[in-house]
Amino acid sequence: MPDSQALNAIVDLLRHEGHAQYGGEAVTQLEHACQCADLAQQQGASPSLITACLLHDIGHLVHDLGETAAVAGIDDRHECLADHYLRPYFPAAVTEPIRLHVAAKRYLCATDSTYWHQLSANSQHTLQLQGGAFSPQAAATFIAQPYAWEALQLRRWDDQAKVPNLVTPPLATFWQVALTVLGDGVA
Repeated sequence: MPDSQALNAIVDLLRHEGHAQYGGEAVTQLEHACQCADLAQQQGASPSLITACLLHDIGHLVHDLGETAAVAGIDDRHECLADHYLRPYFPAAVTEPIRLHVAAKRYLCATDSTYWHQLSANSQHTLQLQGGAFSPQAAATFIAQPYAWEALQLRRWDDQAKVPNLVTPPLATFWQVALTVLGDGVA
């Protein structure tokens, strides 16, 4: 199990930096994280996937590009930053869906003709920065990866987790779930 100082740094990052606006959305990073984790929990997702939902956008909080990177036309590669930041502490069942959640958006745009229209304007904009919809070959490669299905679930909840003033359980509730993932040694 990771040392408590490292885990405290992760949850403190959410507590203290999570009050920043989530891109061009009408929610904060922390509200978005808790809404996403709550949706996963309501659907009976595994503790690992609930934790992935909670932490999937932590990469936005650890880069030094500011809150408006996308507006400036920069792909902050937050999925890779999150993976790099969390991989020393969490199992692949948490980090891989996080690493793949942007690719999941690209996959869904390539395979579901209605999906792009369901995205928020901000998410449509970032999709272009992230490379746009996958080609058929790239989509086939994506879906064949381990944890691709979990990344698709995370992605759907991610898209829904942008509701202003929605009341969810507090961060501490979901952080307890994250600690059980570590305590169980889930891989």
